[in-house]
Order: sequence, then structure tokens, then C-alpha cells
Amino acid sequence: MFRFRKTLDIVTVFHKAGSPASVRAVNVLKQASANATEAATEDQASDHSHQTNPHRPEFELNITEEPPTPDQLQTILEYVGKSKISSVIQGAASENEALKKFKESSDNFKRPVIVDWNNGRALASDNESEILKMLDQLNSK
Repeated sequence: MFRFRKTLDIVTVFHKAGSPASVRAVNVLKQASANATEAATEDQASDHSHQTNPHRPEFELNITEEPPTPDQLQTILEYVGKSKISSVIQGAASENEALKKFKESSDNFKRPVIVDWNNGRALASDNESEILKMLDQLNSK
């Protein structure tokens, strides 16, 4: 029987190689991605009953050192919410101010920023428990 395979959720991390916080975030994401992939072998892909803990689904991890496009930034700001805009763009208090500061210099964009495009979530943090919590929410769509 032929079945369409579900496309993987895409998680992007906007990374800065020289930043210890960014390196930590990338390492957490790489480990989570490897763990998710490892647990889903072909003969077990749809049956995870053998595991005692539910596992997060596989996801496609994109790591980029490029800044986001203006459209991506606008989406990220919507995902983080008004109260956390300053965690993404240094010194910004509103979405308009954030976009203006970003146009002035992409250096105002703080890294790491992790974005789950498929589920509308973004996180500007290297906190392992926050990252894993965001990834675990991939399960609860």
C-alpha cells in the first residue's frame, strides 16, 4: 500500500559561530534532531509503543549564519509576541521599531534565534529546557 510520507517540520536556528550561547543552542538542537531520527527506524516509523517516553517527531534542522530576510523577521516577531521583541532585536520595543533597527543594521538581530516555521513558534534563547520544551510541542499539534 502506498502512503504519502508526512513532510518534516522545519526548524531553523539563526546562528553566530563566535557566540558561546549560539553554539550551545546549536548543540542542543543537533542532539535533539539526532535523537528523534535515531528512534524512528524504518520498521518502527509508525510504532513507538516500545519506548517508555514519548519521543519528539523528526524535524529538519537548518543552521544558518545569515540574517533573516525582512519577511522572515516579521514572521519571527509575530511568533515571539510583542513582549519579547527586544529578545530578538536589540533595543526594540515594537515591531515597527524592530524592523527599522534591523534595516539600519542586521547586527541588531540577536542570536541564537530558533524558529519552528511549521508550528508558528520562535525562541531567542540558548536555554536547553526552553529549546527542548519548544521541540516537544511539535508532538502536540
